[in-house]
Amino acid sequence: MDPDSVKSTLSNLAFGNVMAAAARDYQKEMLAKDKADDATAANEEVDLDELMDDPELEKLHAERIAALKKEAEKRQVLKRQGHGEYREISEGDFLGEVTGSERVICHFYHREFYRCKIMDKHLKALAPLHLDTKFIKLDAENAPFFVAKLAVKTLPCVILFRNGIAFDRIVGFQDLGSKDDFTSRALENLLKRKGIIDERKNNDTEEDDDDDTEQGRSRNVRSSTLQDSDSD
Repeated sequence: MDPDSVKSTLSNLAFGNVMAAAARDYQKEMLAKDKADDATAANEEVDLDELMDDPELEKLHAERIAALKKEAEKRQVLKRQGHGEYREISEGDFLGEVTGSERVICHFYHREFYRCKIMDKHLKALAPLHLDTKFIKLDAENAPFFVAKLAVKTLPCVILFRNGIAFDRIVGFQDLGSKDDFTSRALENLLKRKGIIDERKNNDTEEDDDDDTEQGRSRNVRSSTLQDSDSD
């Protein structure tokens, strides 16, 4: 036999043995990995079962469910009391509305006054975002008794009530930069500082600005007295 042929055959056999050994080692490694994965999965299942049976976890879950249920019930009660929307009321409804909720914002307005319409728009945007506070408005012309009783002399006038007692007010736009193009956020921050609304729980909605901002910039309108128009 040709010596070179014999050498080549032996070399091929040796290479074949190496490959076979490598294949066996790889197979062993894969089997070991599968067993380890199965053991980990089994441990995870056991851990999950243990967690599901954990009395502390069950207690926390029950407390969370109870809190959510209580919050939902509270929201329903507030909505029945007129919270969550910006509503117009009559003079006859006024006392019942301001004494029927812990916190109430009431806008005394005139239908023809431009700045009252601006305030309307911002209060309407904020009312659904602050369910704990009631937002209402009252036509000053149709409420002479309470206009006199509360000394409302300049419109718009937003009076803040806590437990039926007026404790603060926003007269015109003096606290809002004395300009018409303030934002709903600016009014919201002012109301928070005055303590009539809380920080929003969900801040994913920005009420930044309004469609008629440019119109607001173009008109420099003074707050008006009850006797005067609000246009220049």
